[in-house]
This record gives sequence, structure tokens and C-alpha cells, in this order.
Amino acid sequence: MNSRSKYRTRQKDILIEYLKSVEGSHITASDVCSYFKKQGETIGQSTIYRQLEHLVDEGIVNKYIIDMNSPACFEYVGHDSHQDREVCFHCKCEKCGSLIHLECDVLSGIQEHLYEDHRFKLDPKRTVFYGLCEKCV
Repeated sequence: MNSRSKYRTRQKDILIEYLKSVEGSHITASDVCSYFKKQGETIGQSTIYRQLEHLVDEGIVNKYIIDMNSPACFEYVGHDSHQDREVCFHCKCEKCGSLIHLECDVLSGIQEHLYEDHRFKLDPKRTVFYGLCEKCV
């Protein structure tokens, strides 16, 4: 961790508080910008993007890039996060675009199989299953 990432600002503090309030949700930088704009906070878009990237570097936030047509999603995980855990897959609804965080022991078996039998290490943070969510079926 570099010394710059340890620097605390008011903007970083309110961003962390917001992220804690939506813990377990996947949000985009645009969602964050919209939230602060509605709250009347004067925090610029570039500051939000920069701070989110710092938080990713610090391991406080996970960043998910689902596909080239969708914005990156961020998830607050805190200091004692699941970021180093092996099983953390996602499902994306092709109709409404919702992203579902999926921790599943059955899928960890697939991950183990791929490595043991095929010497392929799957990156679960970048593994997305496409289909329809329960609201869109």
C-alpha cells in the first residue's frame, strides 16, 4: 500500500460511509455519483472514480468487470473481506441487467475440477453466468 492511499479526506470518508450503507450490493461509479448529487454533496465524478480505485487497491472494495458493454461494478467488502476467497461467482440477467453475487460450494467443485483435471485456474471474480433472474423469468 502506498502512502497516498492512506491519506484520508472528507470525500473518501463519506464515500466509505455510503459504501458501507449498501454493503453486499453491486454499484457502479455512476450510481455513487447519482447518490451524492441527490444528497447535495459536492464531490466530483473524477474524485469518485479515483477514490473507488484507491479503495480497490486497498482491498476495501472489490471491482468486477462483467463485460465490455457494462460499466464496472464495485462492492464494499471492508478490511476483512472475502476478496481472497476462492468462490465468488456472478450471475447477470440478460433482460434487466441485474448482477447477482453468488457464493456457492457446488461451483467451487467446478473450480477445483478445472484445476485438478485440466490445470486451469478459474478466476471466479471474472466468471459470470448469463441468463434470467427470478424477476424476469
